[in-house]
Amino acid sequence: MLWGSLVDSFNFGVRMAAADGLFQRGGEAPLWAVGELLAALSEALQAQFNPVRVVGEVSGYVRAASGHSYFTLKDERGQLRCALFKRAAAAAALDWRDGVQVELQGRIDIYGARGELQLIVEAARLAGQGGLFEQFMRLKAQLQAEGWFDPARKRPLPAWPTRIGVVTSPDAAALRDVITTLSRRVPHLPVRLYPARVQGEGAPQALCQALQAAAAQFQAGGGCDVLLLVRGGGSLEDLWAFNDPALVRQIAQAPMPVICGVGHETDFTLADFVADLRAPTPTAAAELCAPERSAQLRHLERCAQRLQQGVAGQLEQQRQRLQRWQHSWQTAAARDLERRQLRLDHQAARLQALDPHGVLQRGYALLSDASGRPVLRCSGVQVGQALRARLADGQLDLTVSAAGN
Repeated sequence: MLWGSLVDSFNFGVRMAAADGLFQRGGEAPLWAVGELLAALSEALQAQFNPVRVVGEVSGYVRAASGHSYFTLKDERGQLRCALFKRAAAAAALDWRDGVQVELQGRIDIYGARGELQLIVEAARLAGQGGLFEQFMRLKAQLQAEGWFDPARKRPLPAWPTRIGVVTSPDAAALRDVITTLSRRVPHLPVRLYPARVQGEGAPQALCQALQAAAAQFQAGGGCDVLLLVRGGGSLEDLWAFNDPALVRQIAQAPMPVICGVGHETDFTLADFVADLRAPTPTAAAELCAPERSAQLRHLERCAQRLQQGVAGQLEQQRQRLQRWQHSWQTAAARDLERRQLRLDHQAARLQALDPHGVLQRGYALLSDASGRPVLRCSGVQVGQALRARLADGQLDLTVSAAGN
């Protein structure tokens, strides 16, 4: 034990002596604090390399609650930590996810807290598609300046469509998704396909021709009242047909509302901006144009209830009005009848006053000759002439014995 301790002490002394010798030979090298060394290295890197452009694959992408993003840019020979701050991320407008190939421009720096080399990203674009993206932005600015994207010209969708049209490839998975969704939500509505190529050479022209066919049928009175323009997701190059200026203008001039459901939620084309409504996916486009059948039935039930309530209210109002008219008519009729009765009574009294029988009741007699003519004057009769006297309770046959004044 003692011998082992002596040996260890001897070896430690030898190592320390060697280290002292090394420090003596390199005595002219400056002595750095860790933070000072990292700062000096950062300045040297920035002076020699910045700004720098680098291409690689995104890996380990994480977006913090602050809006800043952090990820690793890698290739088969190495990797580099990257920091993408919120403002730069908004300006880039890319679909940041693992596996995406990107071209980055920024500043090389050393993150002193961990002693890591990192790239502060200032600009980004998809690798190999930079030219297409720049062309996309130029076309977007041009068409926007022409007013094709003006929200004021967009048309509302019909609340209850009667016919639905679909512009896409007959072989596209997007068509199957749309048909499945429409069959579930509105199985009673007819769906018409306007077939067209959706990718590659001639696709923009085919899409324009399909839109023209739909417009012609609409104007003839038998077309769809809402049109879906759909296809599945893909790269910017795959979706390039939907950025064609002629197609954009054709969509804007369509006589019916157009829903654009091209690609996935993160994909954008110029057709999205000009369409009356943009859907994130083809399935969503079908859902937006076709209210679910159960929702329609609930709406019809509410309409029926409102209709019944309205009819019942109108009937009650008419019943009350008829009651008021009946009361008014009965009152007016009773008053009129009373006035007529009073008039009749007055006329009856006058008639009764003129009735000869009334005079006979007062002791007078009515004389008439044999022919029934009334005798009015003494000069009208002769002695011995037969007369008849009518009294209140009967009549007497008389013979004139004398006549005089």
